[in-house]
Amino acid sequence: MKYLVRDKVLAIGDDYWIEDEDGRQAFLVDGKALRLRDTLELKDRDGRILITLREKWFAFRDAMTLERDDRRLAVIRRKRLSLLRNHYLVTLAEGTELDVSGRILDREFKVEYDGELLALISRQWLRVRETYAVDVVREDADAALLIAVAVCVIRMAEKEREER
Repeated sequence: MKYLVRDKVLAIGDDYWIEDEDGRQAFLVDGKALRLRDTLELKDRDGRILITLREKWFAFRDAMTLERDDRRLAVIRRKRLSLLRNHYLVTLAEGTELDVSGRILDREFKVEYDGELLALISRQWLRVRETYAVDVVREDADAALLIAVAVCVIRMAEKEREER
């Protein structure tokens, strides 16, 4: 299933809808302004919070946490830097690790588990500017989690670019 994300990811306090491939509103990204740390909520179309995305306080390296039902779901950290690609590591609460790699700032990257593709994030086939697709490849994958991961790594990469 493909989801279309309008590239308003950087604006704290802004809310925006993520649509499914049929143009229906699937998820709402609710930016929380006036917080000490970067916080977003990913909500379903009925307004229920599915995942909370928070900048991690006092982290040795920049990190964001994903929470579901007030429990830590995952921590996302930058894995390594190369000249052409960014790599992030998503450590789920039970210890499973997802690898995120590609050209994050260009919105061309993938999310994998143990070498298996879970989601592909791309602008390649879209004609609408400032929009990228999150293509959840596996039907049994947690779409909300994969969208939250995409939003987080883009925020982290943009923040890192601004700091340089």
